[in-house]
Parts: sequence; C-alpha cells; structure tokens
Amino acid sequence: MKVRSVRANNHKHAFDVSAGGRSLPYPYVRCRPKPSADDPVVDVFVDNELAREGFTYELASGVQGTVHMEQVLEYHGDPAYLRDLLLYKLTIEAGERLASCGLSRREIIRRLGTSPAQFYRLLDATNRRKSVDKMLLLLGALDCEVDLVVREKTRAEVQYT
Repeated sequence: MKVRSVRANNHKHAFDVSAGGRSLPYPYVRCRPKPSADDPVVDVFVDNELAREGFTYELASGVQGTVHMEQVLEYHGDPAYLRDLLLYKLTIEAGERLASCGLSRREIIRRLGTSPAQFYRLLDATNRRKSVDKMLLLLGALDCEVDLVVREKTRAEVQYT
C-alpha cells in the first residue's frame, strides 16, 4: 500500500499516515529511534526509496528512522495484511514440509486433485491470490496437522513490534 502523505503530530505523539484512502495514526513509542520531548521530530517525508511504501523521519539530534507501511497496518490489525501474513507463513511452512516429507510432487498433486500449475502457484510465496483453504489442503496432503493458536501478546510485543 502506497503512503500518500505523512505528518508528525507532536500533540498526539504520533505520525498521521494517509494511505489507501484512510488516515492511520502510528505512535512514536513504536518507532526506533523513538522521538521524545528532548529529541523531537524535525522532518518527516514519504520515502521514494521505499517505493512510497513507507516514510522516513529525522530527529533534532540528526538521527533518522524509517517506518514501513506494513508496520502501520500490523499495528492497526488490518485484516487484509494479517491474511497475507498468514498465507505467507503457511506457504513457507508448506515448502519446508515438502522438502522433508519424502512424498513425490506427483503424489501430492494427486492427493490435492489439482493441476501441477495450481500446485506450484500454492508454493509461490509471492502469490496473494490463493486461499487459506487451499493452503490447509496442501498441508493436509503433506500429512501435516494445522492447529491455530491464539495467545495474548507479551508486553514486549505490544510495545516494540
């Protein structure tokens, strides 16, 4: 997602990021280096070197920091971003299991009841058009059991991720 604009809001201690037709605040406390009253933000701009998918800020001390749009989306719990992240993790796991399962690719394709082209699309980590359902079928064909674990974030994850 492209960042259209960004500005520092020292009153709210957050950056106001405009992207995808929405305005999303991103708190200073999640940034590294962290802006403070002693070292405030003096400049912030959409970074063209990140293909406009993030922004860079500079503190009074001259130290710079960068925030990628994925960090902002993760902070807000954006469902589309979280779905893509889940698909990526399932794809990586399927690739690792494929290498160690001992089954031939032909056998796995037969178990899936699909074409070789579809099988290879499922293994493509950059393919976002696949479904979680199909990834679960693939992992099942690899003799894996998938269990979803929901847990509370630790204090360190809440503050620094």
